[in-house]
Amino acid sequence: MHGPKRQPSPVTSTHVFTSLYIGTAALTRDEIKSLLSLHGGQFSGEQEIRVNSPFWILNIPSEEMARGLMKRTVCAKSIFELWGHGRSAGELYASLKNYPVDKMLPYLQSDSTYKIHIHTFNKTLTQAQKIKKIDALEFLPFKGKVNLKKPEHIFWILEDYGMDPNNVPEEPFHLYFGRWIADGQRELIESYSVKKRHFIGNTSMDACLSFIMANHGGVKPNDVVYDPFVGTGGLLISSAHFGAYVCGTDIDYNTIHGLGKATRKNQKWRGPDENIRANLRQYGLEKYYLDALVSDSSRPIWRKGMLFDAIITDPPYGIREATRRTGSQKETDKTAERSTENHIFVSSSYHLSDIFFDLLKFAAEHLVMGGRLVYWLPIYRPEYTEEIIPRHPCLKLISNCEQMLSSHTSRRLITMEKVKEFKDQDQNSYLLDGQYMPYRGHNSFREKYFSGVTKRIAKEEKDNQK
Repeated sequence: MHGPKRQPSPVTSTHVFTSLYIGTAALTRDEIKSLLSLHGGQFSGEQEIRVNSPFWILNIPSEEMARGLMKRTVCAKSIFELWGHGRSAGELYASLKNYPVDKMLPYLQSDSTYKIHIHTFNKTLTQAQKIKKIDALEFLPFKGKVNLKKPEHIFWILEDYGMDPNNVPEEPFHLYFGRWIADGQRELIESYSVKKRHFIGNTSMDACLSFIMANHGGVKPNDVVYDPFVGTGGLLISSAHFGAYVCGTDIDYNTIHGLGKATRKNQKWRGPDENIRANLRQYGLEKYYLDALVSDSSRPIWRKGMLFDAIITDPPYGIREATRRTGSQKETDKTAERSTENHIFVSSSYHLSDIFFDLLKFAAEHLVMGGRLVYWLPIYRPEYTEEIIPRHPCLKLISNCEQMLSSHTSRRLITMEKVKEFKDQDQNSYLLDGQYMPYRGHNSFREKYFSGVTKRIAKEEKDNQK
């Protein structure tokens, strides 16, 4: 048995290296920003973010904060304390020799164990090449014993060979060496997969995006999180996983009560226990479930005041789910719909522009100060400008990240934070200064979406005839 180990001394500023997912740079960056803010840190302009690289360098004040961040992120794969980096092996070694020895020593003691891994992005090395690169680090003052199965400390050599698999360079563009601190939460994507979920619908949110939204919203234990377009409750699950109490509303009576036709293939009708509560029970999160109500988001049922720490939602776009609201016979033409429980209601069209402004107004009134609204906004890309993002004087735009849907459409993950208390004069503030008209373009999103699909099909048929 070894004696007690010397504990690393606390540091005031740790340079941390992160290995991340590819293709979601904006989502990842803003997830990291939100999580740093949640843990009392700040994302400064000094952070080295290379969009075309899986490796980013961040300045994080402490290892404790780095570990806290990794307990939440589903975008970042791993985080390391960076000891050295360079554009060539020589630069890396010089950088390592300049790293303070007193910061290395706690992890290199004679009574400790360690191992060194090599990770190469976009290139595969032979075992002999790996051993040669590890042996080249013999100048580092390692005094402990190598233990490949259960080492106390793990070190990584990380090499970036670029993003083009058809043009792999002989030598890496960047090299890094660091001490592993923690892994992210990517396993949540699999364990919460919609494919394995008890109750799903046509628009159930992908597990990865659901956790990203909860992180963008800064959800924390004992928060109250609300989804006004709750559907099958996919967004409630990720927030409940992080310890928040969750609730939602939806205009669809059948979905809220788990009635009607099933979404899954080879299943005609929903089972007796297919509902939102059963979904949370499946993951051991039922204690965080407050309730889900049948309600029209255009006619809020809540008392006045600040009720929610976060509002996280995915409004209908009119593609796979209709945009509807309740209405009277005198107001507009409607169609009556009848559920399996003889529940009748009358609905009318609910324009996308009205959906988003009702949502922003609701968030401005019912979020706590500093609370966040996170939602998806569908976009017709040829007409997109930042001016069409709905605004409210009580809400500050925090982030705006694009996810491609097709060559001509996308949706943008919008995160806003409440920075001003809601007053009666803010009720219809979006009508001021002529700002309302640009947002009306959202109303034709469905037509533009399907016009693109029609054009693509016609082009494919034409190409096949050649």
